[in-house]
Amino acid sequence: MVATEQRLPPFDVDAEEAVIASLMVDEDAIYKIQSIIRPEDFFREQNRWIFEACLSLWDRTESINQVTVAHELTRRNLLDDAGGPAFLSKVVTELPTPIGVEHYARIVQRDSIYRGLIGATRQIAEMAYQGGPKLDSVLARAEELIMALRSSDKVGDFVHIRHLMDQHYEEPGIESRDSGTMSAIRTGFVDLDTILGGLKRSDLVIIAARPSLGKTSLALNIARNAAFGQDARVALFSLEMASMQLAQRLLASESGIDSTRLRLGDQNEAQEQRVLDAMGHLSAKEIYIDDTAVQRVSEIRAKAHRLNRERQLDLIVVDYLQLIQGSSRGDNRVSEVSEISRSLKGLARELDVAVIACSQLSRAPEQRVPHVPMLSDLRESGSIEQDADTVMFIYREDVYTNEEQWQTMNPERPFPEGIAQIIVAKHRNGPTGNVHLRFRKNLTRFEDLASFEPEPAYE
Repeated sequence: MVATEQRLPPFDVDAEEAVIASLMVDEDAIYKIQSIIRPEDFFREQNRWIFEACLSLWDRTESINQVTVAHELTRRNLLDDAGGPAFLSKVVTELPTPIGVEHYARIVQRDSIYRGLIGATRQIAEMAYQGGPKLDSVLARAEELIMALRSSDKVGDFVHIRHLMDQHYEEPGIESRDSGTMSAIRTGFVDLDTILGGLKRSDLVIIAARPSLGKTSLALNIARNAAFGQDARVALFSLEMASMQLAQRLLASESGIDSTRLRLGDQNEAQEQRVLDAMGHLSAKEIYIDDTAVQRVSEIRAKAHRLNRERQLDLIVVDYLQLIQGSSRGDNRVSEVSEISRSLKGLARELDVAVIACSQLSRAPEQRVPHVPMLSDLRESGSIEQDADTVMFIYREDVYTNEEQWQTMNPERPFPEGIAQIIVAKHRNGPTGNVHLRFRKNLTRFEDLASFEPEPAYE
């Protein structure tokens, strides 16, 4: 037992030094590893200081090299403690190749998780020795400690929609019963494009609504329309829904088959053919989905930069803004959300793409009549309104009023069932106004009113 306590925890100084050396010689290395490891994953304190210096330079969009890293460490009064310029030169000289930086980073991450596991087992052992009557709470805490480590090992990344279509076809799921550059991204909705002139590159577009009014569906529909109408390359960051759920929503919308039928695999032969056709159409498009549930804004930025280098993106969708973690460690959530909105606007400018970010609204619309949202309702707004180039709200009268109440108040007007009002409340480069779309809830699809088709009859 004594020998076990005296053993050093797992670590690999060579891998740590290879990571920081790669950052100083390869400008692309930061994009490859930023979402894999964090400063706390480094065992050697000096290496962690150097890594943090590299991150600070990157956050300020400054070059990362021996000179700038040495200057940043000097600014922090850590250069000598980190080994001085001689150590920075040594690790760079001894680096075999920066090509394998992801491999080095995963070694650092793996050893960090092993050290975390050792710490967790010690905590679990201590709780077990203490005993007590609350066995369930001890077991629950032990499971939390282990699950936290398992979650940290899962680094999400983009998945091409084709793979999700293949997976949907091959594995129905547990619910089954058996390139030129375009100047603007069209939303695919005639009246909305008339007001907006399309989504401009380098613009941040906010789609905001109360829960269950369709903000995710509208963002997905715009992404789909851009991919089909303009062959746009689209990146979707989904922090709320799993990638397969998004894929099934796209499939329901594209095939015209009720989403419940798709989940259950309950289609007749003709409907099955429509699903297969829709899968083929979707699979041919450049749509990439990252469904990592917990992400910092810096991780989103790194992944977007990397995919943009590979595929030259046109549109980025983030669902949704309030689920993103900021880099600050303070407890002021308004300031954190403000930092996130500024970063998303910065990302749109850096990559010259349109960025759509879904956002929750506060409960204020529920507490007034009419319930039409306004800019002040943006939840934890901070600088969201200021940073956004366009802000659109979704409002549906049929969510707040039933048919009987409507007829009493509006006897001369038909009940607006399935009619969504898209309110362009802010448009930095053009007019504001309202657009009406039809929302087909069973297909999670928005449509121009003029293009409405009756629901297909199911046998």
